[in-house]
Amino acid sequence: MEETVLKSEAVFKGRVINLSVLDVRLPDGTQSKRELVEHPGAVAMVALDESNNVLLVRQYRIAASRIMLEIPAGTLHANEPPLECAERELQEETGYRPGKLESLGGLFVAPGYTTEFIHLFLATDLHESRLQMDDDEFIEVERVPLAEAVAMIERGDLIDGKSIAGIMKVARRLGI
Repeated sequence: MEETVLKSEAVFKGRVINLSVLDVRLPDGTQSKRELVEHPGAVAMVALDESNNVLLVRQYRIAASRIMLEIPAGTLHANEPPLECAERELQEETGYRPGKLESLGGLFVAPGYTTEFIHLFLATDLHESRLQMDDDEFIEVERVPLAEAVAMIERGDLIDGKSIAGIMKVARRLGI
């Protein structure tokens, strides 16, 4: 079932992603091409306040051509541990520092064409502590009861994959 990479050609090197075209040998011995988006990985946090409200961020997403409501997330810096990135990104995007961060596992975004893996965390015991947002981020924070966030997923109002996965993992853990 495995494919063997015979050749890799870098066709684009960007600030966040790189794109390569691979020549591969398929399991039956034939050859094919694969396009691979290389990404350093990311973190995403389901931040719950003391009343079980989820902190969501509203921002414009160019790839979706729309404003989206999502759990806070961010890209890992080179050699940055996911736990440290989660704390930094939560502070940058929501203005809260987590007293407790617990791993919820993670997920590959789209393993058919990208290496991006998102580490999911549950963030609780939140304390106000804003860090400066990135210069290119324009974000609004909203608090939504966890049960309502689940209902929003079921209605199709929350359509971001990492948000769906993280919220549903937390809801199941808490019996919601």
